[in-house]
Amino acid sequence: MTASILTARNLSKVVPSAEGDLTILHDLSLDLARGDSLAIVGTSGSGKSTLLGLLAGLDLPSHGEITLAGHRLNTLDEDQRARVRAEHVGFVFQSFQLLDSLNALENVMLPLELEGHRDARERARALLERVGLGKRLTHTPRQLSGGEQQRVAIARAFAAEPAVLFADEPTGNLDTHTGEHISDLLFEINQERGATLVLVTHDERLAQRCHRRIRLEAGHIVQGEPA
Repeated sequence: MTASILTARNLSKVVPSAEGDLTILHDLSLDLARGDSLAIVGTSGSGKSTLLGLLAGLDLPSHGEITLAGHRLNTLDEDQRARVRAEHVGFVFQSFQLLDSLNALENVMLPLELEGHRDARERARALLERVGLGKRLTHTPRQLSGGEQQRVAIARAFAAEPAVLFADEPTGNLDTHTGEHISDLLFEINQERGATLVLVTHDERLAQRCHRRIRLEAGHIVQGEPA
């Protein structure tokens, strides 16, 4: 049996509001193995991004527990969760989240350098060449198109060889043609690297490429099925 890399048990998230406590997520459970891919879909406000943030250890649940790469996140403090993310997690965001002051190579090198990898430059260069940006290494984000910026973000996300890669609307700011190309690249590299992929998307075509899908409505799972 394949070992689980990410599990959530009876997960709930409650936040205070002017009208009283608001439950964003209701008693969710899931289990992902190494190499799995999961799409989280649903309308705006359904709890997708909240669930992604909890699974990645960016926030803590009100109830339930999350285990990521053998670490029970809800028992760790913020610094400890940050260390788990640095060691086991990669991120691809809709807004790319690149540093404008750094060029493409430096953006990909940064997380590797922070982790003390002596071969940061070589690894970053190889990944940028893999995503087709070998001739754009010295370009800053402002000198790159949206699709090129997302390719840099994908290279950065895979640079540290994460066990789990989280993608939040990775094609949301791209036109259809560029978005399809980015989707192809994301799944190709993920298959090569063997990471578990968890993505939030409004794009049903992208969701259908995942092994599994869950649909959220008002914080409840209303559909869970293989793709």
